[in-house]
Amino acid sequence: MSKRTLAILACLGATTIYGINHTIAKGVMPTYIKPFGFIMVRLLGASFLFWMCSFFIPNQKIKRTDWGRLFLCALTGMGINMLTFFKGLELSTPINSAVLITIVPILVVVMSAIFIKEKITLQKGFGIALGLVGALFLILYGAEFRQDAPNIPLGNALFVVNAISYGVYLILIKKLLEKYHMFTLLKWLFTLGLVLCFPITISEFREIEWSTIPTSGIGSIIFVIVGTTFLTYLFNVYGLSQLKASTVSAFSYAQPLIGILFAVVTGKDSLTMVKVVGTVLVILGLYLATKKNKLQVKT
Repeated sequence: MSKRTLAILACLGATTIYGINHTIAKGVMPTYIKPFGFIMVRLLGASFLFWMCSFFIPNQKIKRTDWGRLFLCALTGMGINMLTFFKGLELSTPINSAVLITIVPILVVVMSAIFIKEKITLQKGFGIALGLVGALFLILYGAEFRQDAPNIPLGNALFVVNAISYGVYLILIKKLLEKYHMFTLLKWLFTLGLVLCFPITISEFREIEWSTIPTSGIGSIIFVIVGTTFLTYLFNVYGLSQLKASTVSAFSYAQPLIGILFAVVTGKDSLTMVKVVGTVLVILGLYLATKKNKLQVKT
């Protein structure tokens, strides 16, 4: 099996885990663990796992000139990305989060045009506009009333911030992957992320009453640490080492389908006309934005 095929399978695996995570993580928030406390758990668990794995590879020293980019990767990929997603998931619904995360490919196209002067064709421009219309449609008109989703418009807006942050992370980390082993990068990224998020997450982390969390809840937490954090970041970094950033981001296409199907099948969410229309607009926009002239990411 070629490295490219493995990279594609890794990205598919990450996308599947992310799609399922929208519902699983929602199942324990905020009843047993608040979103920022959950972030602390994720960062602690993943940092430990990546440091353990790093002992099995040759030791690499990060060059002084690369620490600035590494810091920005940690800020966007482990800080803003995680904090806005989990807070948004507390306020909104699993289906909305699965749909809005798919604007990442559009944002990668836009940011790459800004950072590396990539030309945006008429087709790409129309696709970008259409996708953003779908995202705004969900944010502005997705205000349904649910006991477990107290502020859907704000939650949806946070998902958009999450997507922007993740798109920046995909572009920034590409260059570092050309120099360092993925375990070397990820152990430092999560360590920096832990330090950056500590002041924000420590309060809710201390509020966690582990003895009151049922076995199913503990299982969900373990899934988020091992699956949604450790494996997805590992899979995506491997994918980025073999594929373009725009290609990796395009795997977000599958998240609405996986997220919606899993949420509906498990009875955790339901379809509404707003969600259907928003999903169609976002996916159509993504298709047009990335159909041809694949983005050449050179960071």
